[in-house]
Amino acid sequence: MSSQAERWERRETAFFEAAPYLLLAVSTVMSLLPVWDLDVRVPAVLGLTLATAAWIAWFVTLHPGWRRRRPLMALYYTGLTALAAGLVLLAPWYGIFAFTGYVHAAVCLTGRWRYAGVAATSAITAVTYVGGIEAIRPDGWGQWAVVAVVAIVLSSIFFHLADASDRNGDELRRANAELEAALAENAGLHAQLLVQAREAGVHDERQRMAREIHDTLAQGLAGIVTQLQAAEQTLADPATARRHVTTAMELARESLTEARRTVHAVQPELLAGARLPDAIGDVVRRWSEVNGIDAVLTTTGDARPMHAEVEVTLLRAAQEALANVAKHARAGRVGLTLSYMEDLVTLDVRDDGVGFEPGAARTGDAAGGGFGLAGMRQRVQRLAGRLDVESEPGGGTAVSASVPAIPAGAAR
Repeated sequence: MSSQAERWERRETAFFEAAPYLLLAVSTVMSLLPVWDLDVRVPAVLGLTLATAAWIAWFVTLHPGWRRRRPLMALYYTGLTALAAGLVLLAPWYGIFAFTGYVHAAVCLTGRWRYAGVAATSAITAVTYVGGIEAIRPDGWGQWAVVAVVAIVLSSIFFHLADASDRNGDELRRANAELEAALAENAGLHAQLLVQAREAGVHDERQRMAREIHDTLAQGLAGIVTQLQAAEQTLADPATARRHVTTAMELARESLTEARRTVHAVQPELLAGARLPDAIGDVVRRWSEVNGIDAVLTTTGDARPMHAEVEVTLLRAAQEALANVAKHARAGRVGLTLSYMEDLVTLDVRDDGVGFEPGAARTGDAAGGGFGLAGMRQRVQRLAGRLDVESEPGGGTAVSASVPAIPAGAAR
């Protein structure tokens, strides 16, 4: 095993052992802070927290060799899931700790049992959206069931994508080992070139998957949560609540379709059989309906078919820019302009929202782990294009993405 692989395994082991304690501590502190004014049963919460810490210590910290004994790890995971469920019911803030279930499902379980663990963890975290113990009361079952189904579907998709990426990585490592053996006489140069090529390919694929997940699944999940929250706030009006739940279900179906297309590297459904202006126009129309913000698309120039990557890049730029407006801008109107020029195709998105300091926003985005503007810029730069962002507090925001006008059918 290479030193890099050994370092990665050590980091994985350290995260596996330390993360539960850290997340458990954070959840406990957040649950007991007086500022939330929560009705928390302190003795029960502390007792169950100590029991959970002891359970983890016994199976993970004190007996690290048990990690290779699958029956014991299955027993450990079952107990961990039950304890997490009890904690979340007592105090919803323990949904932070429940995230441990996703990590430990990949390590402690095998085969299809890992997906069962992911589903159980998703069902537990869904309890946090309906206020903990409210989920097991008669009027809370329906809300919990809807959120749980959505969470299970999306988390299973994410887990499948990660699992597929790991398998591909294993196959690449095996292939590289065989090549290195066959090229033993030229091991120095050939091994270096092969490793660099593999790492570049894996990095590029990870970037593609990250961009696609952010631009489709993450935004879809955010829209689903928004609609479910709106439904919860309008329970007194069944027709309105039903409309929000129906919209959430449609977003879930669309996210599932996009996930399948992402796995197979297929272009977005919106562009299948539709021109780019029509696809962006559909995105603008639906976004305006969901968010209640006026949005208008204007197309200038000769709207002609472009290379698939050009159209996907501009479509994703439109989706990301609109998502940022919905999340941050508090705008009343958005204007989009799709301009076809001789050598360039440009998408401009302008809003009349609160604006921001671009430099400060990028720093905060990085710290928070965001992938929005960074992912958009990567897409545009892969086509030798340019992304410009202009904004100031109180002055709205303008985002401009320009890419070469590569006609459909042209080779890149």
